[in-house]
Amino acid sequence: MPTTREAKIHVHPGGALLALLGNPNCGKTALFNRLTGSRQKVANYAGVTVERKEGRFATAAGRVLRLLDLPGAYSLVPRSPDERVTRDVLAGTAPGEKRPDLVLAVVDATQLRRQLRLVLAAQRLGLPVVVALNMADRAESLGIAIDAARLSGLLGVPVVRTVAVSGQGTAELRALLDDPAAWQRPVAAATAAVDDPADDAERVQRILATLGLARVVPAEPGDRIDRWVLHPVLGPVLLALLMFLVFQAVFAWAEAPMGWIEAGTAWVGVQVGAALSEGWLRSLLVDGIVAGVGGVLVFLPQIVILFAFILVLEDSGYLPRAAYLLDRLMGGLGLSGRSFIPLLSSFACAIPGIMATRTIADPRDRLVTIALAPLMTCSARLPVYALLIAAFVPERNVLSLAGLGVGLQGLVLFVLYLAGIAGAAAVAWVLKHLTARGQERTLMMELPAWHWPHLPNVLLGLWQRVTIFLRRVGGIILAMTIAIWFLASYPAPPPGAAGTPIEHSFAGMLGRGLQVIFAPIGFTWEISVALVPGMAAREVAVSALGTVYALSAAGEGTAEALVPLISAQWSLSTALALLAWFVFAPQCLSTIATIRRETGNWRMPALITGGLFVLAYVAAGLTYHVTRALGGG
Repeated sequence: MPTTREAKIHVHPGGALLALLGNPNCGKTALFNRLTGSRQKVANYAGVTVERKEGRFATAAGRVLRLLDLPGAYSLVPRSPDERVTRDVLAGTAPGEKRPDLVLAVVDATQLRRQLRLVLAAQRLGLPVVVALNMADRAESLGIAIDAARLSGLLGVPVVRTVAVSGQGTAELRALLDDPAAWQRPVAAATAAVDDPADDAERVQRILATLGLARVVPAEPGDRIDRWVLHPVLGPVLLALLMFLVFQAVFAWAEAPMGWIEAGTAWVGVQVGAALSEGWLRSLLVDGIVAGVGGVLVFLPQIVILFAFILVLEDSGYLPRAAYLLDRLMGGLGLSGRSFIPLLSSFACAIPGIMATRTIADPRDRLVTIALAPLMTCSARLPVYALLIAAFVPERNVLSLAGLGVGLQGLVLFVLYLAGIAGAAAVAWVLKHLTARGQERTLMMELPAWHWPHLPNVLLGLWQRVTIFLRRVGGIILAMTIAIWFLASYPAPPPGAAGTPIEHSFAGMLGRGLQVIFAPIGFTWEISVALVPGMAAREVAVSALGTVYALSAAGEGTAEALVPLISAQWSLSTALALLAWFVFAPQCLSTIATIRRETGNWRMPALITGGLFVLAYVAAGLTYHVTRALGGG
């Protein structure tokens, strides 16, 4: 049996395992990204929908180590599923998870009074600990001088000064991890004073006093910004204006790159069509894959722009302030401001938004937030919105602000996002009166310091989201596109049959059957067919429409002409009804599975899916019949 800590380091396949521990907003994720770069993989912990992010990096001597980014925690006495996972991993009781060989504790140098308590809690678990004294540059700018060597002696563990966003200190950290002494368990002299958690506050106070830091931290320059951003009247106005400008940019800035992708898709379709003779393979490649996948890929620039804005707002420290601003409004709906971050995350995808509800301690609030997350307009709906807006909303300015035109298309997109938010607010208000029973909610949360977004972090986060989208295009969207092409191509029509071949295919039969349900709300059989694969992923509805219309229309070039095709064949009432449908559309299968795992039963996903279907059907029907009555065709 091994008798030294160094001999035990290699028990994990693929290298020793380090666990990255820290409070939220301490720079832990920035250090993780800095160390591992793109060598990361993201999954969930066994049996729990809590994100598990692991990467690899090399020490100064070239030794490859595994780095596990634990969920942010304020304490190892868990008050949320996130903190419970962190505690279980460090204690070695997490299902399917190896106990780490070393804890890399990240602390914000400007918040030592609070963050050192987590370091002491980690020491009590008997694991080797290395402290990364992060944001040291900002501490110095505030007049906080910390002697890292002295702090190391007081804690009994190595301390490395770091600035994760710029990479300062990472070389020293890599070198330190080559030292066998860093992997030793804390010696008795260092741990004797931390056996009792109740003594942590007193011990932290003694450490700060010894370092000459037992005083109030001076006000930061960002406090002046908060006077405006957190103003009860001006703050919400600034938030609404910011969101409005984001949606204007989604259309205005994406126009050129979308044109390039569209032209490239058209060129590929022409080249493939010219290289192959008429037959099933040519139809599959041109009318199926190029028309379907290309129809979704063209909206990548809009998704990139939307994600870029969200990442910049997150990295700058604005998003928690937006949660604070909306706390009073959300309180009127029976929620607290803590629901804001999960709901905001759902604008990218409902799955991480649902996972983010783990930070909500109140079970009732957590379930309501899970139910509301699918109502936020996720990025998968953006291709559908963009397609219909491009086909039916004129590209013109409706007014000018500060010399800049406000586009009608961007305005319509903003209204659609607001419609989803308004629908979620109405549902929350109803659930408040059914389930809240008059309980009061208060919001206590940490507001991180303001700082300029760090470009490498933003670009890395953007690249991760782009690769997720591209994997969906090359995975589920491609698979569903091929399936739709097959259903729309077979069986062949009998000799002398009237109409287009697709009307006699499996897709045509399915569409006519579903049209019995959807005709009252103005949907054609082509739309009815597209809604089925749209349950796998909402953006597949666009690729399905591209494939169906490419096969149903006579003549060449239809694979690249979906916008003019639907604008010529659909009425405005049908287009608006489909937009209304997708505001409330039932979530994709992956989201349903996530709700099932998060709630532990099928009752909640069944209720949410059924409720959204009813909302979508009613909203689409009302939109269709009202616009027809007003002359919408």
